[in-house]
Amino acid sequence: MTGSAPPLWRQLQAAAAVLASLRRGESASAALDRTPAELRPAAQALAFHALRQLGRAEALRRQLARRPPPPAADALLCAALALCWREDEAPYEVFTLVDQAVEAAKRQPATRGQASFINACLRRFLRERDALVAATDADPVAQWNHPRWWIARLQREYPQQWQRILVANNSQPPMTLRVNVRRSTREAYLARLQAEGSAGHAVGEHGVVLERPRGVHAVPGFDEGVVSVQDAAAQLAAPLLLQGLGAGGGPLRVLDACAAPGGKTGHLLELADAAVLALDVDPARCERIREMLQRLGLQARVVAADAADPSAWWDGEPFDAILLDAPCTASGIVRRHPDVRWLRRESDIGRLAGVQARLLAVLWPLLKPGGRLLYCTCSVFREEGEVQARTFLAHNSDVLSLAAPGHLLPQGGSKDNPLRDNRQGDHDGFYFALLEKAGPGRAAPGA
Repeated sequence: MTGSAPPLWRQLQAAAAVLASLRRGESASAALDRTPAELRPAAQALAFHALRQLGRAEALRRQLARRPPPPAADALLCAALALCWREDEAPYEVFTLVDQAVEAAKRQPATRGQASFINACLRRFLRERDALVAATDADPVAQWNHPRWWIARLQREYPQQWQRILVANNSQPPMTLRVNVRRSTREAYLARLQAEGSAGHAVGEHGVVLERPRGVHAVPGFDEGVVSVQDAAAQLAAPLLLQGLGAGGGPLRVLDACAAPGGKTGHLLELADAAVLALDVDPARCERIREMLQRLGLQARVVAADAADPSAWWDGEPFDAILLDAPCTASGIVRRHPDVRWLRRESDIGRLAGVQARLLAVLWPLLKPGGRLLYCTCSVFREEGEVQARTFLAHNSDVLSLAAPGHLLPQGGSKDNPLRDNRQGDHDGFYFALLEKAGPGRAAPGA
């Protein structure tokens, strides 16, 4: 512990509180929002580390105590086990973690009565680590740190790749930036990084991966709108939708149907002179879109409305392009949001697929003949990707399917790229389908 950083026991308390909230069904982001500002960065780092190892930690706790302690104590114990079970990846010396976890228990009323129990469990773990870990190795949830149903589904859908997907999910994501081409070039920005003593490398068409992640306001050019934080896979959306459009000369009329937090909205406006309508059902999230656009020096019409109810927001004039980044399980971005795997249920896939199908059906009539709709999700599950697109194509005679990446699988930083569709290097999991509305004299195949 150095400088004015909060003591480790306080950080562990905060990380355990995130885990306890998750077990009550709350997202890590919501729990972290309640964490005191001075604790938040450290609490997030420790909590995310613990969530990536939670399957193993819970299996170890069952070896140490067949009956779980009360929820607050169990969250603290499991967080400590997750942080120290692999000594080579522990964020602190394991003896320090154990000592500070016990101190955290002693200093909080909800866990004080269990401090001796936590101490005994963790000391036993240190003595018997190899045997206890070996006893949990046969448990797939402990081995892969994902729910059993999630592992089984990936095994069915990606029989040759499921292990690599899970490994990528448990890796630390890079900090990837998108250069605002209205304010700089990627080459100029890379030179700026070098001049300021930072390092990065190019990815995709407009992206830069920082060698060392940092707070956004410490990123050169962020506050000036020169760059935005956006994963390399998500950066594919805007250029894919816009390619080949705009030959008529006037500004494109574009709908970003589920726009928050606004990264793709900003990218669309950076690349094209367009009249963009950005929708989100949550007014607070709409405010985030407006703040992002102000930082970038761009303008769009931002409306808090349900995209599935055009009567509340559509003026009757069809769009040249529609971006539908549909609500989904977020199964492709669990390395950035490691709580997602523990919050989701398998039944969520079918429920969200129904929402996606309804949005496709409602928004398609709002597109001009010759216009394009990009359907995308940050999911690797096929029901939310290729199955959804294939079903839509089968039930609509005026749809042309254009070239698109399809399913991109999460890729965790290896320069050896074993996943055949991963052309962007290190990126999240995504799905893209580009659909064009058949115009006069150009019928869809089979029509």
